[in-house]
Amino acid sequence: MSMSFISYLINGLSLGSVYAIIALGYTMVYGIAKMLNFAHGDVIMIGAYTALIAMSQTGLSPVIGVLIAVVVCTVLGVVIEGVAYRPLRNASSSLAVLITAIGVSYLLQNIALLIFGPNAQTFPSVIKWDGVSLAGGKLNISGETIVTIGACILIMIVLMTFVQKSKQGQAMRAVSEDRGAAQLMGINVNGTIALTFAIGSALAAIAGVLLCSAYPTLTPYTGAMPGIKAFVAAVFGGIGSIPGAFIGGLLLGVIEILGRAYISSQMADAIVFAVLIVVLLVKPTGLLGKKIQEKV
Repeated sequence: MSMSFISYLINGLSLGSVYAIIALGYTMVYGIAKMLNFAHGDVIMIGAYTALIAMSQTGLSPVIGVLIAVVVCTVLGVVIEGVAYRPLRNASSSLAVLITAIGVSYLLQNIALLIFGPNAQTFPSVIKWDGVSLAGGKLNISGETIVTIGACILIMIVLMTFVQKSKQGQAMRAVSEDRGAAQLMGINVNGTIALTFAIGSALAAIAGVLLCSAYPTLTPYTGAMPGIKAFVAAVFGGIGSIPGAFIGGLLLGVIEILGRAYISSQMADAIVFAVLIVVLLVKPTGLLGKKIQEKV
């Protein structure tokens, strides 16, 4: 294996880790609330702008900047769920929620346009580490790459442990299985779904900062494409499955970077979506998705 291939692979895992963190937010909301939050990509952008303002305008340290972004996005996620999605939860058509989600997405983009303007801003890297050099300097792995992959693995472990072991995690699994029965058992369904949105949006803030550290330009549309690709990653891995989102994100990042390097940089996005189509034709539920028997 050539050094350039290993380098592309590591970059792919780094980009894939960002997709995986975003996809975890998608997949949790879908698994528990059975809805697709298409505004998720724009929460990423809001998180990145919040961190940028915290670091550049007020001179706070990157760690504090990231924490402020996490808090802002968590609150934003809960507000979006309470104002836009909760009133439609029992709507006769699931399309109502989908259209609302797209509306919220455009609303966030346009608010960002009004506040920050359409011009791209340079994002300062939050990771002040040069990384490591291997194989006598032939293979350089940046600090951003190592931190991004490490953060993704850590988030995955913490989420899995939370969902499996904690009381709130058990409530989430119960709501996911049967919302009505969970309510009868005394579980606060509204609170559980709001918590899911809060976790997903906090992850979006972290993903936004990591994405803009690796690709340091920020515009009001920054979150749109990564948001769609992370949704593809969630479907790819089996939507509703946390390990599926993790694996789907990593695979998608690797496919995109290798496609960009060896096939065509213009075609990279098309290759990603083509792979999704092939996977869904072969395995409609995604890699780790389960078939659900509908009760009639």
